[in-house]
Amino acid sequence: MNQLDDALQQADQASTRAGLKLTPKRRHLFSLLLASDTPLSAYELADRFKDSFGQAIPAMSVYRMLDFLTENNLAHKLTSENKFVSCAHSTCNHAHQVPQFLICERCHQVKEVGIKKEVFDALRESVDSAGYSLREAQLELKCLCAACAEATE
Repeated sequence: MNQLDDALQQADQASTRAGLKLTPKRRHLFSLLLASDTPLSAYELADRFKDSFGQAIPAMSVYRMLDFLTENNLAHKLTSENKFVSCAHSTCNHAHQVPQFLICERCHQVKEVGIKKEVFDALRESVDSAGYSLREAQLELKCLCAACAEATE
């Protein structure tokens, strides 16, 4: 069994344990996110879905499936890019830190890393002291991955 099949099987099991239905279309869409090295828009996913599975699906259906995947911690929306990535922890059974996404400006690869509780608490305190209310804890940072940084030297 390869990594993709293993991740899909674990996602199926996690969905079943949580009482969710990972329908065939949702599963196919999730597999496309898992297989991608870069974030994908709903329209890119619709095109890949048609190419991979021979079935055209409207962008609105893709958005509904993406809502399901994001609401159930199988995927994340990168707001700054208006694109989606699979959750790096979608098949884990333990609690996770607040996600931080390192987005390479050059090759567009994304790495999901957790923010330490102390760092997140300091960020939340800073927001609160400014008189604001934090609505979304996810951070997106523009970076250069190691390969792209090395190529610019």
